[in-house]
Amino acid sequence: MKTDVEELSPTRVKLTIEVPFEELEHAFDVTYKSLAKQVRIKGFRPGKAPARLIDRYVGRGAVISEAVNHAVPELYNEAIQKEEIFALGQPDVEVTKLEDNDELAFTAEVDIRPKFEVKDYKGIEVTVDNATVTDEQVDEQIGTLRERFSTLVGADRPVEDGDHLSIDLVAAIDGEKLEDVAVSGYSYEVGTNTMLEGLDETLRGMESGGEATFKTTLVGGEHEGKEADVTVTVHSVKVKELPELDDEFAQLASEFDTIDELREDVRKRMADVRRMQQLSAARDKALEKLIESVEIPLPDAVVDEEITRRRQSLEQQLAQSGLTKEAYLESQEKTEEEFEEELKTGANSAVKAGFILDQLALQEDLSADQGELSQYVFEQAQRMGVSPDQLAQHLVESNQIRVAFTEVVRGKAMDVVLAGAKVTDEDGNVVEQEIVEATDDQALAEAVRAAAAASAEVTEADQAEEKAEADEDADKADSK
Repeated sequence: MKTDVEELSPTRVKLTIEVPFEELEHAFDVTYKSLAKQVRIKGFRPGKAPARLIDRYVGRGAVISEAVNHAVPELYNEAIQKEEIFALGQPDVEVTKLEDNDELAFTAEVDIRPKFEVKDYKGIEVTVDNATVTDEQVDEQIGTLRERFSTLVGADRPVEDGDHLSIDLVAAIDGEKLEDVAVSGYSYEVGTNTMLEGLDETLRGMESGGEATFKTTLVGGEHEGKEADVTVTVHSVKVKELPELDDEFAQLASEFDTIDELREDVRKRMADVRRMQQLSAARDKALEKLIESVEIPLPDAVVDEEITRRRQSLEQQLAQSGLTKEAYLESQEKTEEEFEEELKTGANSAVKAGFILDQLALQEDLSADQGELSQYVFEQAQRMGVSPDQLAQHLVESNQIRVAFTEVVRGKAMDVVLAGAKVTDEDGNVVEQEIVEATDDQALAEAVRAAAAASAEVTEADQAEEKAEADEDADKADSK
């Protein structure tokens, strides 16, 4: 096989591959075996018809075409490995010469990762927020905990914001009651403004047993957008009573004996969270600076594919939440043009970041072992809410193990960048970094290996069947 490589651009090449027909023997063997199982020729059992009869039965041209379709992908993969080409996506293939018993020639154009070297990735300086936890922030967390242990008690006074009421609502249009716009014994917190417009204003100052009517525009249902008279009846008024901040509360709400111990634990937990947020922010900012420091061309097709993936992901999220794209853009205060520009910018950054981290991994000779891959599967399974073995099986069956491997290696490349970065907080204090090493989870490793083994069983069975047929043919030949 002869291969010539022409650089069409820094991100695209054209391979011209020429193959003598004698090197296509394997492709023809596979083709004849496949066709022999499909055709029915008198005097021969399925799969046993000789090649010369298959040529006559289906046509020599059809046989050659089938063999070429089988051979081209293998020849292409062999060529890019030999030429050390980092191909991206599927190639555009064109057969340029095909002469029986002579030669096969074809071209393959494909996007490639640009050739470059990552420099100056050590010593990147980034600044992150302070991790200091203030007394006010601790008080806020303790207050949230008190809310969870609050109780509702009756209040013998007019309604105020924050009160919890039991109410009835009845709507009418032109004096006719709407049966489908009525609720009874509904629990509502005044001041939340989560129901009908005008309800909170009407409730303020009312008392238990009181009744009032107000005008509002209905939302939802068949009467949506229509103005109606809504009558509200207050059955009970209750206020939220919070427990005292004392040792008894600490014992009720936690495993601690005193309120001081509880406060100290809350402070420590908040500091740990801030610490993780610092490291996460440092990682993001270091990657941003690394992306800015490297200038490389990006293949349009790869960027377009990333844009499409991001758009589909957003559309799926919106569909699941019941939002339209228009409503989403309005909530984000963005125009369609701004959204598209942001989508394009994000896709460019993501593709560029992937190229940079892949190249850095090559420079640092980074790889991923089974334990690290298993740890990745475990973390992703937790995030997705599925079992690790289910995710491992899916990755294998969908040929996504390589993607998982790439993500792990890119993460390790980013660890190298972060380890060499200078990270300080807003006060100028150096933020110590602790890169958590992936641990080897034997169970997960076994799950991945088991999934891979299961997916290989069919291939192995096919190979065994082919070997058995070959042995049978050989025995018959020897007997003759």
